[in-house]
Amino acid sequence: MKHIFPAYAFAFTAVFCILLTVPSCKGGRHGGEADAQKDTILPLGFLTDTLDVVESKVKDGEYFSKMCLRLGLDPGKGYALTEACGEVFDVRKLRAGNTVRAYYTKDSLARDLQYIVYVNNRTTSTVFRTFDSLAVWKAELPVYNERKVADVTINSSLWNDMQASGASILAILKLSDIYAWTVDFFGLQKGDRFRLIYNQRVCEGDVIDVDTVYFAIYTSDGKDYPVIMYDQGDGGNVYWNEKGESMKKAFLKAPLHYSRISSGFTTHRLHPVTRKVQPHLAVDYAAPTGTPVMAIGDGTVLSAGYSGAAGNMVKIRHNSVYTTAYLHLSKYGEGIKAGAHVRQGQVIGYVGSTGRSTGPHLDFRVWKNGTPVNPLKMESPSMEPIRAENLPALDSLKNYWMQQF
Repeated sequence: MKHIFPAYAFAFTAVFCILLTVPSCKGGRHGGEADAQKDTILPLGFLTDTLDVVESKVKDGEYFSKMCLRLGLDPGKGYALTEACGEVFDVRKLRAGNTVRAYYTKDSLARDLQYIVYVNNRTTSTVFRTFDSLAVWKAELPVYNERKVADVTINSSLWNDMQASGASILAILKLSDIYAWTVDFFGLQKGDRFRLIYNQRVCEGDVIDVDTVYFAIYTSDGKDYPVIMYDQGDGGNVYWNEKGESMKKAFLKAPLHYSRISSGFTTHRLHPVTRKVQPHLAVDYAAPTGTPVMAIGDGTVLSAGYSGAAGNMVKIRHNSVYTTAYLHLSKYGEGIKAGAHVRQGQVIGYVGSTGRSTGPHLDFRVWKNGTPVNPLKMESPSMEPIRAENLPALDSLKNYWMQQF
């Protein structure tokens, strides 16, 4: 899509339904009555209200035939049903904790198992017919697109206030990605405001994903920071500010998501272990052990190993000016070793408490021309701006979306 104009905006939010199909499989299709009533038995492919249902969870260590036996299917049929799965369902991928529903006849004297429904995920289930000719098929629940407008003012936290506004908290993930180079999400202040227009995917009344933010404005200290989605069709960046500058910058604002700053950049700090006042030329992010740590920018790994009080540490040279270090890691990211090239946002390690540390956290350090600098105050240049010929369309889009507020 080379150009996106306001007249096309409604096309992005057209509500659609993913229609269900019940594919045939080993054991054949439904016959007779089921085919005749196929428009009334969606989405699972059978009349659920004529049967009794018992819901349970797949148990730890439980394999498919054992689960079938637990639900009331004799071993012979359980083996035959396994064979009937074919390419529709890989019985080796049965996951402990997933929901399974067993449907029985309502006859109080002879409750015969008719169907087993294994819930793969929020939108997809696998249905096993256990009577007559055995059959297995996938059932897709209808998924709808909804365009939403949200207006959130920070009173306690973005998480709580997003929920209080009625907006999906999944929108936070999109906002944190889009504004990762501009907004310090660990330093949001009371009164800061987010307004956004986005698309969410809904299944059975539940929001399962926020896949697109079309337009957003972050307001802090009376200043607006708008972002407009515009795809130039080159496979690159799609988010820009009102000047056409890329929202992506050379460095991320922070090397991890959703934590809190436990200690800031200072020349005088009482060390929690040594109890001595000494410089802390870093920012500490308190986060659970195992939280992914990302490289804030492209670069080359200078070192990755144990370094005394720093514990497990990764040090990265980004260019001739900037170097960063990530301390106290519990373990390293895949392929992270001296000489490895890393990309912005790549996981280079995981939060831990190795070395001289009182608890799990990331000690994050930045050097500019060899001198320590405060990561929270570091300015980062934008990447390549939007092409000049697309600026009028970008401005038109901004005006259109502003009217939607």
